Amino acid sequence: MFLGYVGLLLFMVGDGVESGFIAPFMADHGAGDEIHASYVITAYGVAVMLASWLSGALSELWGPRRVMWIGLAIWLVFDVLFLAVAVPSENYPLMLITYGIRGFGYPMFAFGFLVWITAVAPVARLGAAVGWFYFAFTGGLPTLGSLVASFTNPVLGHYGTLWLSVGILAAGGLLCVLGVRERTGFTRLAPEGVQPVQSLVSSVSIAWKNPRVGVGMIVRIINTAPEFGMLVFFPTIFADQIGFGEGRWLLLVSVIYGTNIFFNLIFGVASDKIGWQSTIFWFGAIGCAISILLLYFVPTSLGADYYWVALLVGALYGATLAGFVPISALLPSLAPENKGGAMALLNLGAGAAAFVGPAIVSLFLGPAGAAGVVIIFAALYIVAAVLTRFLKLPEATRKAIDEDVSLQDVTAVRP
Repeated sequence: MFLGYVGLLLFMVGDGVESGFIAPFMADHGAGDEIHASYVITAYGVAVMLASWLSGALSELWGPRRVMWIGLAIWLVFDVLFLAVAVPSENYPLMLITYGIRGFGYPMFAFGFLVWITAVAPVARLGAAVGWFYFAFTGGLPTLGSLVASFTNPVLGHYGTLWLSVGILAAGGLLCVLGVRERTGFTRLAPEGVQPVQSLVSSVSIAWKNPRVGVGMIVRIINTAPEFGMLVFFPTIFADQIGFGEGRWLLLVSVIYGTNIFFNLIFGVASDKIGWQSTIFWFGAIGCAISILLLYFVPTSLGADYYWVALLVGALYGATLAGFVPISALLPSLAPENKGGAMALLNLGAGAAAFVGPAIVSLFLGPAGAAGVVIIFAALYIVAAVLTRFLKLPEATRKAIDEDVSLQDVTAVRP
């Protein structure tokens, strides 16, 4: 799977190049203001949410590799349309359509690969396997992507940098789908008797048939909703209001997620030893509730002269955000008899975060202000901590851990 991880990293670099400046860029090229730009990003988030669910359900039916091909094609086609047609014409409705539909691309690619990983990795080392996934995922979006933008924006401009991202993403996507030769992902994962409608219904009904999976999906939404939300309005606050400027803001983003990618590995490996649930509760939920408050209120209180302090609190948020990594091992392990449905809900939660975060900003930035939105994000992390206490492993998963086999090898009857 090595080339898959490398390809995913490059794919997400291409995706993440825009993360530090896309909202103000769209505001200046047809959206009109930051609020209207957030509507475009929210539409994108809706597509991401739907595609994230479909990536799990369709990977069961068609195999992860085919789903990844579809995601790569969607992204490239609609990204080119967005850049070649919608942006030059400053056509806001077309911007909504092309950028929104583009949102179906990356979840089908990235989360299709995650399904592939969870199907073949031994359960006892599943935390480490998904840790490597998120090392590559967040290594690109937005860590190295923002770092690339910090160098290319002054030379190519925002528009040229966005075109560069298309090439990086295409190279990574092709390396991943062509380079991974492990055969499990080439074929359907569901038993032959399972029909498309049955599989799609099962990927939803598991939320109430196994309520712990539904609770885990909510925890997964809360995991990254604030991350997606803060990227909508933090660029203006940190670059303009505090006075860091775009270059130092992009460097701060790189520090946040540069720290995050290494702690993804640390918490992924450590969680196999100290427990997935405990890692999520203490380091993820409680840690993020504290660190996201520090990330906003410390720099806004101290001002531009204390940039080094902003880097420290940014690194802390990146580290605690990685505490949620074991959720991708925990959720399918809660339902080994229907791990495809569990993965569909896990991916739905990941995709929903891309919608929920910007939606919270759209709803509350006006009435509550930036500080109020950040407090709402912190409160959500406390809710995640409470919900995590309900996520306890079933006996079948404990058996798989003891026998050092994968979830695909767990003998169980599908409901």
